[in-house]
Amino acid sequence: MTEIERMKAGMLYDPGIEELLAEQMRAQDMMHEFNMLKPSQSAEQQEYMKKMFAECGENTYLQRPVYANWGGRNVHLGSNIYANFNLTLVDDGHIYIGDYVQFGPNVTVATAGHPVLPELRSNGPFYQYNKDVHIGNAVWIGAGSVICPGVTIGENTVIGAGSVVTKDIPANVVAYGNPCRVARPIGDRDREFYFRNERIDWDELNRASQ
Repeated sequence: MTEIERMKAGMLYDPGIEELLAEQMRAQDMMHEFNMLKPSQSAEQQEYMKKMFAECGENTYLQRPVYANWGGRNVHLGSNIYANFNLTLVDDGHIYIGDYVQFGPNVTVATAGHPVLPELRSNGPFYQYNKDVHIGNAVWIGAGSVICPGVTIGENTVIGAGSVVTKDIPANVVAYGNPCRVARPIGDRDREFYFRNERIDWDELNRASQ
């Protein structure tokens, strides 16, 4: 198998071959241009995102700077996504992000890993493997969180700030910590309170949305 075939199969491969590096550089150049756009150039931002990413839905906004190892080429974005500053996407493998997902600042989503055995990280190729990440609809990922290779996060789930997500997290829960663990389900109290003991003013919110 070629190194590219090994990469796509999720096997150990050498990411330093010339063909991969040249393609990666072209993708990163486009992301650099995207990051240099003025905040007022919203139409140009949308055009770049449609070109850079494998998929990009409607009404998706990424607060720049955004960093991606492959320039977003392996990132699949749904619609109505918002990401705060410094979203880092290590997209050597594929990253699938559903609709209505929110990212706090300084979040990292990584698909690339390296073997623990030191012989595979020295004295020759610095071997790598990639495992896809899946983030479901309406997930909120708090500031400074790290999503590790191969992880799936179920829909509606909240990942607390500063979490390191090393294993799958189910849908409809609040989870946080290092390593990230489920703390509780999303439940009736969340329909009443939005922060500690502060109540959701449903009547006012419903009037504003009409």
